[in-house]
Amino acid sequence: MSVGNSLGEAIAIGVAEEHVFGICLVNDWSARDMQAWEYQPLGPFLAKSFATTLSPWVVTLEAMAPFRTRAFARAEGDPAPLPYLLDPSDQEYGGLDLRLEVFLSSARMREAGVAPACLSQSNFRDLYWTMAQMLTHHASNGCSLRPGDLLASGTVSGPAKDARGCLLELTSRGKDPLSLPTGEQRRFLEDGDEVALRGFCERDGFRRIGLGDCGGVVVPAKRD
Repeated sequence: MSVGNSLGEAIAIGVAEEHVFGICLVNDWSARDMQAWEYQPLGPFLAKSFATTLSPWVVTLEAMAPFRTRAFARAEGDPAPLPYLLDPSDQEYGGLDLRLEVFLSSARMREAGVAPACLSQSNFRDLYWTMAQMLTHHASNGCSLRPGDLLASGTVSGPAKDARGCLLELTSRGKDPLSLPTGEQRRFLEDGDEVALRGFCERDGFRRIGLGDCGGVVVPAKRD
């Protein structure tokens, strides 16, 4: 956050991006097995509270200006955003042509010198809601935001199967496992797996801008 709002004060959609300094990559390391157990009736508590990884730097929105695009085109029949989430400028330029990739490397792959497998290739422009819409809605009940606050968009997935942004979607909730170059299969992450998220913007006539690797290795749980 580059500008804050007072407690009880909403943020209008037309000025929402004035409150956004820049973007980075976030992996909240969701434990889907635990999430399936606890989300009814509690919701995802422990499944998302144990770790978060960020990419090494934040890229400003000014640097991303050449890669802005229209907001996601909703399917015919989808409800239109409520008035407080609808702004002509945001609809015209609220999207971002940011390519996203997810790589996985098992312990066996690393021992054998096998390159990480690219599991997913999606794009931030496929988000149903824009950055401004998410921020405006977040503050619509008077929630105060402060410089340094981090807002994560959630999983970014596209229409194609290889554009699904997490293993839960890629494997159809574990029913359709993925095969790795070593012959191993994955329904969900296992101990020793290394995950890396990468994002970059690219367009003719402009310098490519990357967000750096957002990665980490799954280690076994501590035992008493």
